[in-house]
Amino acid sequence: MARGEDFDEFVRGSATRLLRTAVLLTGDRAAAEDLVQEMFERVYVKWRRIHGSPEPYARKTLANLSANRWRSRSRKPEVALADHHDQGAPDGSDEYAVRDGLLTALQELPPRQRAVIVLRFYEDMTEAQTAEALNCSLGTVKSQTSRGLDRLRLITEPALLEGLR
Repeated sequence: MARGEDFDEFVRGSATRLLRTAVLLTGDRAAAEDLVQEMFERVYVKWRRIHGSPEPYARKTLANLSANRWRSRSRKPEVALADHHDQGAPDGSDEYAVRDGLLTALQELPPRQRAVIVLRFYEDMTEAQTAEALNCSLGTVKSQTSRGLDRLRLITEPALLEGLR
């Protein structure tokens, strides 16, 4: 297969999965689509130099682009992400309510903690893989995971207790 055909196959096979990851990283579907588009552009440029599966490189690129987005946003006035994230369709299902609550809680985490939680538990990456993807130490991944999970518990437990009343 030619270079372009291999890349097209990669895009078709991974776009949906990578978009879901980007939505969790950004909290906004439109921003996630932009992030994935830019990631695919960068992967294409490096396509011939990627050895093995391109997906780890793509995830690392997504995480880095997302971190760059946080950095540039910190220099500009910020609109709250929670006001713009996708809303679940209200159908009375408890499952949707829990999912929406978790997505909302996830958006309240600081960007680094959110990235670690998404990569560790959504992408099912090991601590070492997460550290490599975020270009940080294993200790940072462990501490950010612990702090992120503690924060999620604080955010979600009162809401769960409220729902039981």
